[in-house]
Order: sequence, then structure tokens, then C-alpha cells
Amino acid sequence: MGLDGYKLKWEKGWFDPKSKEPYTLSRSKVERFTECPRCFWLESRFGIGRPDSFPFTLNNAVDELFKREFDISRAKGEKHPLCEKYGIDAVPMQHKDLEEWRDAFKRGIKFHHPESNLILRGGIDDIWQGPNGEVYIVDYKATAGKDTVTLDDEWKDSYKRQIEIYQWLFKKNGFNVSNTAYFVYANGRNDKEVFDGKLEFDVTILPYQGDSSWVDSVLMDVKACLMSEEIPKAGKKCEYCPYREHAGRKLMELHKKSKIK
Repeated sequence: MGLDGYKLKWEKGWFDPKSKEPYTLSRSKVERFTECPRCFWLESRFGIGRPDSFPFTLNNAVDELFKREFDISRAKGEKHPLCEKYGIDAVPMQHKDLEEWRDAFKRGIKFHHPESNLILRGGIDDIWQGPNGEVYIVDYKATAGKDTVTLDDEWKDSYKRQIEIYQWLFKKNGFNVSNTAYFVYANGRNDKEVFDGKLEFDVTILPYQGDSSWVDSVLMDVKACLMSEEIPKAGKKCEYCPYREHAGRKLMELHKKSKIK
């Protein structure tokens, strides 16, 4: 794809500081801001996004199979066997908007935050409901390794922020949301003697106590970043900004030399 194609890819959905209309941003854009305000600003203001990563097709397949499996219990109004195993008193929630909530790319669940005039949206994997009407946000994850799956790794902080944003969105939409959320983790086993065309998983449910109190303030920070005419600081661990900076300097140096007769 040439530079023209790259520009066209990003030309829709830019933020216009002069517009009074609410600006819609996805849950993943908030995560981008958390990682690196500069990358977020360049993408949202000027359409210069990071290069696409490769799609996680195996993870997506696991997500889809999880959804089908829990939908069977949903249709019956019964607990899933995993909930029985882990002593979770909840069933997959039945709701007319479930498929819309799951559509992360087009619809999802939304809320207009009036203080920032931003519309935040996100697509959930699942939602369970207890006998008292309290709802639990559920996220499916897939990995592969020998170790027991935990939420202790630092890089999984983004997973926690993700599920807390979903909790915030459902609270803002009037649902009685539990602070307890659940990660349904499929861990691919690599200890088999032969592959034989089959990949086996150990499935674990990990509870997580979320705290979505940070979302309101970070939306105000996001709006301030969007309105800024100054280049924001790069994230401390951003790998893209140093590359952009060094490549830009070298290209400018070569460009100036090429102009010298």
C-alpha cells in the first residue's frame, strides 16, 4: 500500500477542534492515549496512525467458540458448567441488545460523557447476571504456556483497564454492575507428545475486582490532548515515537542534502 492509500485509510474520523459535535472514540483509543499521548494525538488529529499489527486469528477463533458455547447456556437460562465449577452464581445474561454490545467496530455499548463531549464506546465479549439482577462483565482471553495463568503480569494491566471501561459504560447505561469481573482464560497446552491436528486448552476463570473511578478524569485528559496544538510527550515505553523521531531526522537530513547543488 502506497502513501496515498495509507492517508485514505485514516482520513475519516479525525477530531476537529472547532466542531461542537460529540467526538466518538473507542475503548482501544483510550488505551492508546494511556500508552502514548503523542501516538494518540497524531492519529486522532492528523490521521497518522501506527502501522497495523497482524490479526490474532487464533485468539479470535477462541473468542467465537467461547461465545457460541456460553450462548447455549444463555438460550437455556442455565449456568454454564464452568460457573458451576468455580461457584459463580450467575447465568449468561439475556438481552435484546447483546449482539449490538458485542459489535466493537460499529456499535458496541456507548455513553456520551457531557463534561468532555466525548462518546466512549466498547464491544464486550459477554455479560453474566446474578439472581439479584447484578451484572458481571466477562472477557475472553487466550494464551499458551506451561505456567498457571494469572493477572499478575504488568502487561495485563491493559486487560484490567479494558474491563473497567466496560464496567463504567454499563454503569452509565443504568445497569447494576458488580465490581467483580471475570476473565475466562483458555491456555493452550504445549506438553502433548504429538500435535495430531488438535490444540487442547485448559480453561480457567479468573475473578478481578475492578475500579472504574479513573475513567471520568482520563476522558477529560483525552479531551485536553485532542484540543492541544502542542505536541504531547511520548509514552515512556512507546516504541513507535523514537522510530518516528530518528527516521524523520534522517529523512530531513537527506532531503536537505539533495537540495544542495
